[in-house]
Amino acid sequence: MANKLNGLTSEEVQLRISKNQQNNYNEDVSKSTKDIIKDNTFTLFNFLNLVIGICLALVGAFSNLFFMVIIIMNVTIGIIQEIRAKNLIAKLSIINEDRITVVRNSEEIEISSTDIVLDDIVKLIAGDQVPSDMVVVQGFVEANEALLTGESDLIKKELDTQLLSGSFISSGQCYAKVTHVGKDNYATKIANEAKIHKPFNSELVSSIRKVAKFTSYVIVPLGIILFVEAFFFGGGSLKNSVVASAAALLGMLPKGMVLLIMIALATAVAKLAKKQVLVQDMYSVETLAHVDVICLDKTGTITEGKMKVLETIILADEHKDNFNQIMSSYMYASSDNNITMQAIRDYFKEEEIFQAQQVISFSSERKWGAMVLDSVGTICLGAPERLFDEESLPSQINEAQEEGYRVLMLGISSETMINENQLPNLTPLAIIKIDDPIRQNANETLAYLKEEGVDIKVISGDNPVTVSNVARRAGLEGYEKFIDLSELKTEEEVKAVVKDYRVFGRVSPQQKKMLVQELKEQGHVVAMTGDGVNDVLALKEADCSIAMAEGDNATRQISNLVLLNSDFTTLPDVLFEGRRVVNNVTKVSSIFFIKTIYSLILSILCALSAVTFPFIPVQITLLDLAIEGYPAFFLQFENDKRKVTAKFLPTALRRALPNAILVVLNVVFIYLFGTMNNWSTIDMTTLMYYMLIAVSSMAVIKACLPFNLLRAFLAVTTTIGTYVAAMLFKNLLEISVLTKETLPVFVVLVLISIVLKLVLDRVIVKEKRFA
Repeated sequence: MANKLNGLTSEEVQLRISKNQQNNYNEDVSKSTKDIIKDNTFTLFNFLNLVIGICLALVGAFSNLFFMVIIIMNVTIGIIQEIRAKNLIAKLSIINEDRITVVRNSEEIEISSTDIVLDDIVKLIAGDQVPSDMVVVQGFVEANEALLTGESDLIKKELDTQLLSGSFISSGQCYAKVTHVGKDNYATKIANEAKIHKPFNSELVSSIRKVAKFTSYVIVPLGIILFVEAFFFGGGSLKNSVVASAAALLGMLPKGMVLLIMIALATAVAKLAKKQVLVQDMYSVETLAHVDVICLDKTGTITEGKMKVLETIILADEHKDNFNQIMSSYMYASSDNNITMQAIRDYFKEEEIFQAQQVISFSSERKWGAMVLDSVGTICLGAPERLFDEESLPSQINEAQEEGYRVLMLGISSETMINENQLPNLTPLAIIKIDDPIRQNANETLAYLKEEGVDIKVISGDNPVTVSNVARRAGLEGYEKFIDLSELKTEEEVKAVVKDYRVFGRVSPQQKKMLVQELKEQGHVVAMTGDGVNDVLALKEADCSIAMAEGDNATRQISNLVLLNSDFTTLPDVLFEGRRVVNNVTKVSSIFFIKTIYSLILSILCALSAVTFPFIPVQITLLDLAIEGYPAFFLQFENDKRKVTAKFLPTALRRALPNAILVVLNVVFIYLFGTMNNWSTIDMTTLMYYMLIAVSSMAVIKACLPFNLLRAFLAVTTTIGTYVAAMLFKNLLEISVLTKETLPVFVVLVLISIVLKLVLDRVIVKEKRFA
């Protein structure tokens, strides 16, 4: 066992290192690069496209492989965005990589906090972050455990009391013996509970996966049937049979839709980065658009987390002229460095005008500190109720406390002998009103969220009365409904009070998680903000987790979003981006799902009738680019902050169905009419393809309504440009031009299709939400 004064010997240190009893445990809880690549690459959607691509390559149909570029872009965008976020978080890491003083071989030396071993004797002074769990063996300090417990009050640490890793020393000096290292530390244990990566929550991507999963059930049997019919009964070559079958299967997979979603989310990530919001999981942008409950921490979220002297009220007229000199001398001689004293130091200069003879440091137990200043007397600084009787306190004290401010008083005495167990007879000298300022625009932010139907819950480890007052000053409705969760013992009791209260105080890390769980069980989509280890479990449980950059490293690593300026008032910007993405993607989604629906229906019809699928992959790819990609790319940049109320997939499929039905009706009619009139195969294919362009363009035109300059331009250029491209690349597309026989039929079919679309839209697409 280490000697309290001598510390460990070099041999004892090496022995502990050999036993892996060192503080070098890797606390990285973020997703690894390998996992990022795997999650973005190995998906069912990518697998199905890859198999089709391999089949086309094996028969030499290389001109039909362009669709693989879209798949590669999907994967690349996702990987780059996640790795970029991971690397930025690594750079943001500010957790205790500082040098720390330890006693070894009877000497004090500085080492890295990761080189600490079990039983080391560590010297801690004001301002240090505790690098491991320890027990005080000599001295006295006060610790701030706000990042661990959420409790902002200082905790007295004396002989044989425990210091938790991650806490900060606010005042005093001590030597402490290391009791836990690495993964056994308190802060690390909480962080490790959150290490299992939760799946991302994206309705858009989940919808695509549902389509891919459904398609996977039919794509293999349909593919085999179509190939066998084309090769054995249709008289086609191996290459033509594979190409025709591949076109049918590729049409069912909405690869352009996946690319649009990736680009839309990546664009949102880039725009939010300019507003100091780091998006680690780009799908969380969409999730926040659906959030209807946000759980906010108090300190550092609603407030700035930085104490500031708001006002000083001098009560002793004879000291009005030298009051600032008294305070400058007090600050110069005092070693106190807690958050309150830091605020006072920022307000008054530190200058030795009056020399201090005796100094008693501030104690959270006594709640006062004192010193004797030459030619002035004894000055005491502390809590008003500890310095003076309640009946003699000035009225300004009660008024300030009711407003939620922290108040200190100064007392003065002519006595020049003081001790820490008894106050001298004091005369009121001054009042210092201290504020943890409400963040600028916090009131407007909370008001906006309320208007948008987002409920606010304030969850803090601090005193519930203090939290309630902060909530009141921030303009939160229902601030008076607060509860102290330290009085509740069971999980059932905690979950039972979720509906009845807006403000929750003295909440443990596990209780925060319970509150989020209960809100989710009630059907809410929950976002959680936090900055400390005490928030990690709740952040991991929430649908969307938001960390402050100034907070703990573990919270930043596991959160979906990080507010780089630690300012929650940027949340509306994130909400707007999420709504813009969802609304714009939903608006154009019908264009993409038209192909999925008509490809499935035509494939079944072709399988039943032993007729070759009418289109080839390269024809489908042109529509992917010109009809789907081009207008959708520009439309997804438009602002649309409306609240999201409709489900994505049902809305998209319902809007796509009329156009898909028109494509099927036109293809069937052209095949039957052309066969009756002995048209050539290329004439029928050309007319079918031109009608496919026409019906698809109608979907683009509807998505552009109501017209503005950009939308009108997109509608016109998409329609005309696609026909021009079809004529220019007719050889590659294996089509011709309209003839004198097919042109009149084309005109008539277009007119009939317009009328039928209006009818089908009225019957099938009844809602106007995304019109």
